[in-house]
Amino acid sequence: MTAPQIPNLFKVPELKEKILFTLLCLVVYRIGAHIVTPGVNAAALANYLQNQGQGTLFSLYDLFAGGTFARASIFALGIMPYISASIVFQLAAPVFPVIEKMQRDEEGRKTITQWTRYLTVLLCFFQAYGFAVFTESLPNAVADPGFGFRMTTVLTLSTGGVFVMWLGEQITERGLGNGASLLIFFSIIERIWPEAIRTVEELTTSGSNITIPKLIAVLAVMVAVVALTVAVTVAARRIPIQIPRKVMGRGRIREGQKTFIPLRLNTANVMPIVFAQSIIIVPGTIAQFIGGPSLKEFASTYFNTNSPIYLVLLCVLIVFFSYFYTSIIFNPVDLAENLKKQGGFIPGVKPGAPTADYIDEVLSRITLPGALFLSAVALIPIVISNGLHMPFGFGGTALLIVVGVGLDTVQQIQQHLILRQYDGFMRGGGPSRR
Repeated sequence: MTAPQIPNLFKVPELKEKILFTLLCLVVYRIGAHIVTPGVNAAALANYLQNQGQGTLFSLYDLFAGGTFARASIFALGIMPYISASIVFQLAAPVFPVIEKMQRDEEGRKTITQWTRYLTVLLCFFQAYGFAVFTESLPNAVADPGFGFRMTTVLTLSTGGVFVMWLGEQITERGLGNGASLLIFFSIIERIWPEAIRTVEELTTSGSNITIPKLIAVLAVMVAVVALTVAVTVAARRIPIQIPRKVMGRGRIREGQKTFIPLRLNTANVMPIVFAQSIIIVPGTIAQFIGGPSLKEFASTYFNTNSPIYLVLLCVLIVFFSYFYTSIIFNPVDLAENLKKQGGFIPGVKPGAPTADYIDEVLSRITLPGALFLSAVALIPIVISNGLHMPFGFGGTALLIVVGVGLDTVQQIQQHLILRQYDGFMRGGGPSRR
């Protein structure tokens, strides 16, 4: 979206309503994110996550929850139960043909959406109970532990989780962009201003590891990483498609077309990093609660960000899940069958199975550089923190989510502006003046 288009955003009534509705929902979400769950000492929970919870599942969950988990908010579960339920049905499609068939028609997708809501409610109950038990295990985190506290917490957090799911769906239906993604997006960028203030405070503190040359170098890296992330996110390998001229009946003729299939360089988006981090931090989380001294020592030695084993294993897992998730969400066989039904073909490739094999081969080739890029993005915060001895949380999952959601939202805004301009030309030979 270019600068001249920005003043036009509120000139289109429909787009203006969508933007204002989306902002209103986000304000409601952020207000609820600062209301503390009854009976929980938020300061004790935040202190634990800051000092002992780093590198565990709780810190990763808090990232997606936008800090609501650390604040013990009524929205502590965030949008993650809904995201988890959606991923479950997405992964179940290749395993259960019934679900895969349901995803192909409108009524089936509505049924899966309803099932996703039911599973979200169930996950909210389990995660809320786990949160209650977890906070009770922390010193001074709960004033009056027991059955009453657990039931109150389950009711409060489950209601908050279901409300967040409803809020995300309302943004998707009546607002702008994907509701669930936007909630995570604004939860992440909300941290930019506090982190900037903290960095400036450390810069002015005597004896701090942060210096002006280091800060300039980090800012340069941030700009380069954002530019490269945007480029890789929109990069795609275009496979040319030829659709021949066809007689439709009663004298109707469909003219031949030349188009293409865009295969994205990073088809799996942020999911490989999420899966990889979720697995690699499990040993540290287990050792933190049920492990003995030897297990804790092993986890702290080999499963921390300073360990070469940790870094290598993280990269291997990201590459593996890049291929795994891409194979789940992209089916070359279905694509080849649809092309064959439409009479389309790839020049130089026979329709049917050869087309599917060709698409699969191209997809496998471009997935590797995309996976290596994801690995590099995930390692950037770790390398800079270890090399410059300064905190650096820019990169990895958060960066990919911000860039991906930002580009998708901008694209939707542009589509509304183009549609409005087209509608104006159709109505009166020029842009609409309403």
